[in-house]
Amino acid sequence: MRPVRKALAGALLGTLVLTACGQTGTTATSAPATSQPSSSQAGAGFPVTVEAANGEITIEKKPERIVSLSAAHTETLFAIGAGPQVIAVDDQSNYPPEAPRTDLSGFKPNVEAIVAQKPDLVVVSDDMDQVIAGLAKLNVPVLWEPSAKTLDEAYDEITDLGAATGNLEKAEEVVTTMRTTLDQLAADAPKGKGLTYYHELDQTPYAATSTTFIGQIYALFGLTNIADKAPDAAGGYPKLSTEFIAQADPDLIFLADVKCCQQNKEALAKRPGWKNLSAVKNDLVIELDDDIASRWGPRVADLARTVGDAVAKAASE
Repeated sequence: MRPVRKALAGALLGTLVLTACGQTGTTATSAPATSQPSSSQAGAGFPVTVEAANGEITIEKKPERIVSLSAAHTETLFAIGAGPQVIAVDDQSNYPPEAPRTDLSGFKPNVEAIVAQKPDLVVVSDDMDQVIAGLAKLNVPVLWEPSAKTLDEAYDEITDLGAATGNLEKAEEVVTTMRTTLDQLAADAPKGKGLTYYHELDQTPYAATSTTFIGQIYALFGLTNIADKAPDAAGGYPKLSTEFIAQADPDLIFLADVKCCQQNKEALAKRPGWKNLSAVKNDLVIELDDDIASRWGPRVADLARTVGDAVAKAASE
C-alpha cells in the first residue's frame, strides 16, 4: 500500500478555486503516492482497507449510501461506475448532471446534515472544521483523498475510490484510458518548445507553476511556464504582478477564471500594458472550463486536449 498522503502543499489552489469557482480547497502538505491497493483490494472483496490521508480506512462491506463532499471525487465516482451508490453530493458537484446535488458543503461541512443522509461512506478532499473527527465519533467511515499534486496521485486516488466502492476493475480501466489518452495527445501535438505560457487561476492574478498538478499537464506539451521565475514561485501558486506578466509576454495565456470572474481576451486587453501582449494580439488567449481546469478526475484528458489544440494553433502561427 502507498503511504498516507496529506493534502496539497500550499492550499492556495484549492482556496482560490473554491472562492472563484466553488471547488473544495486543501489544507496540508502532500507526499507522492507510490503503490497500489493490496491484493485483497484487487479482488474487490470486502472488507477492504485503503490507506488515505486519514490513515488506514477499513470498509466492512460494499457501500451503498455514499456521500461525496468533493466535486472532483464526485466525477470520479460516477466515471468508475459507483454512481448508483452515491446518494448525495455537495453543492459544488455539478458534474455529471445526474449527480444527486444537495446543499451539503465541503467547505463548511455540517456533520449533522451529513449524518442525516445515513451514509455508509463519506468521501472528502479536505478536513475542513475537523469534519472527519466529527463523523468518526458517529462511526461514519470517511475516506480523505486530498487534491492531487501529480498525475500519479490522481491515478492513485481513482484506484483508491475503486477499491473502496467495489469498482476497482472499472477504476483501473479509467486510469488506463487516461494514461493512454494523455500520452497520445502529447505525441500528436507539435511540441511547444520555445513557447511560453501563463495559466491564470484568478484575475488578481494568481498563477500555477510547473511543480503543480496543472503545470504537469502543460509540461506534457513542452511549454515553458513564466510563473516558474516569479519571486514566490516556490509555493507553486504565486501571485504575479501585471507588470511581471507584461514583461514576460507569454505566447499563450490560459484562463481558468472565465465563469467565475468573467475573464476573456477583451478583459485582458483592458489591463495596464496587456493589450500588446503577444497572446492577446495573436488570439492565443485560451478560455478554459473553470471546473475541468480545477479538478483532478477523469476529465483531465479534456484539459490536456484543449492545451494540445492551443499548442497546435500557436505552432502554426
